[in-house]
Amino acid sequence: MFKSVFLSLLLVLTLIISCEEGPKRRYLADSNGKMNHLTVVMEKSDWVGELGKTTRKLLEAPYEGLPLNEPQFSLKHLSPAIFSGFARNSRNVLWFQKDTIARFQLIENYYARPQIVAIVKGEDREAQAVFLEENIKLLRATLSENEQKEKLRRIKKSPSKDKELCDRFKVRLVYPTAYKTVKDTTNFIWIQKLIQKGHLNIIAYSLPENEIIGNTKKRIIEIRDSIGKVYIPGRLNGSFMITEKAYRPYFYKTKSDNKFCYLTKGTWEVENDFMAGPFVNYMIKDTVNKRWMVLEGFGFAPSINKRDYMFELNTILSSIRFE
Repeated sequence: MFKSVFLSLLLVLTLIISCEEGPKRRYLADSNGKMNHLTVVMEKSDWVGELGKTTRKLLEAPYEGLPLNEPQFSLKHLSPAIFSGFARNSRNVLWFQKDTIARFQLIENYYARPQIVAIVKGEDREAQAVFLEENIKLLRATLSENEQKEKLRRIKKSPSKDKELCDRFKVRLVYPTAYKTVKDTTNFIWIQKLIQKGHLNIIAYSLPENEIIGNTKKRIIEIRDSIGKVYIPGRLNGSFMITEKAYRPYFYKTKSDNKFCYLTKGTWEVENDFMAGPFVNYMIKDTVNKRWMVLEGFGFAPSINKRDYMFELNTILSSIRFE
């Protein structure tokens, strides 16, 4: 009996020790920062010199598809001496460090959560600039993905419960309750969110599978303009939305919900009226239902910056899921 009790006590002690020695989750504070903002940590002399100039050139490249140039990321400089405490909780950080071993690192949730910390090491400014340039595509893509995840997390705090898109097209989008349906027909849905000086819009419609043939880029614009003429009127009689004639849109082949997709970014205008703004258009090939599912976001916000508005629309459209 004594032996049995001894073995039982030994087993309990072993379990307690095992639990205490097991992996502990490190506490991380919530990250902070505005959308599409990046904290750059480097010496002030470097920031005003060639290294800072290179960094700004690479990361303040224009956000595609806007009528006027706005940077993809807004940069905030901090000297290493003051990069501590609350400052380390920035959601996106680019940190330059002097080191004999040159390298580029991407670290997730280093000081806060969610967070991306990119560390560029080199023995001098020239080496650091080279490593930044070599990895800039990866850095931009990682930061954009991190920002989209954060934007989607914020939207999901108060998502719309409307079912029009699902009932009509068998697709789901994650968008805020601030968006309301303003037009709903057999094959066209238009939802809109009012903002301080304008509005943000999302439209959805489907096309037959054989609708995209011949010159793809030309056909996409023709379809956009025909939809605008029928469904999206301007303020004046006889006015309607078309693709801006003076600027060539950006065209890409990509994937959306693991389906082939034509992605178009550009600017729109209103025929016979003075209205214009940016748009992003997804034409997704739905082979199961033998159709093209089209989603487009466009904004009207005269006299104010539009980057973050279009980022919101792009994030919503990229959340599409087919039933």
